[in-house]
Amino acid sequence: MAAPSVYAAINAIAAELAQHGIAKSHINEADDYKYRSIDDLLDRLAPLLAKHRLCVLPRVMDREVIERREEADRLLFHVSLKLAFSLTSVDDGSSHIVEAYGEALDPSDKGTAKAMSAAYKSTMIQTFCIPLAGSEDPDQTSPKVTSRTHVPEPVQGWEQWARDIEDIVALCESESAIELLQERNRQLLTALSRERNDLYQQIGASVIARREALRNRAAPPMKRKRATRLVASSKTRRTRAPEKADA
Repeated sequence: MAAPSVYAAINAIAAELAQHGIAKSHINEADDYKYRSIDDLLDRLAPLLAKHRLCVLPRVMDREVIERREEADRLLFHVSLKLAFSLTSVDDGSSHIVEAYGEALDPSDKGTAKAMSAAYKSTMIQTFCIPLAGSEDPDQTSPKVTSRTHVPEPVQGWEQWARDIEDIVALCESESAIELLQERNRQLLTALSRERNDLYQQIGASVIARREALRNRAAPPMKRKRATRLVASSKTRRTRAPEKADA
């Protein structure tokens, strides 16, 4: 018994896309990652859908919109969609339904369209197992895994925030107070080292200077006590010296 035409079409399209794939040729500057755009996907996939007589019919099953505000007090609309994509063969009417989710943030009326595009792109990539073009063997290299914190810039900006931290460091009366300040601002300091390393180095220099100042301020009493012991020791040696001479 022959398989339904919908699965034959899916297999044929996956086979053609497997030969060259779709490269990640775009870069998200804000979060520093590469991606395949919806246009890249449509340019490659549309001719293949027509060739193998397969229709992709989306249907929104659920939609949720939440208002959010950025730190700059700009209103954004967070749209969440649940969709069902019906992959239907023109040859025999057989179909297969794939459910997916899409999310998007937008300041105007484009949130729903963006969420649908995101859901469509991820669904097609997974359904047809679309590889990257020119991707290297995963065993060829062993990349070092690093974590990246996504901490937003302070409202007052990095430069003013760094100056504020330096002012607080100058007021710290103990090294433990400095350590507490660093711990409470650990995430922002980490983000600062990545975004503005020059300001991060300035804060580091102010911390070192304040630590030395606190240690020097505590040092004089210790030096006087040591000097007293040295004077006492010197007197003892002078009183014993004649005894050695008499002997």
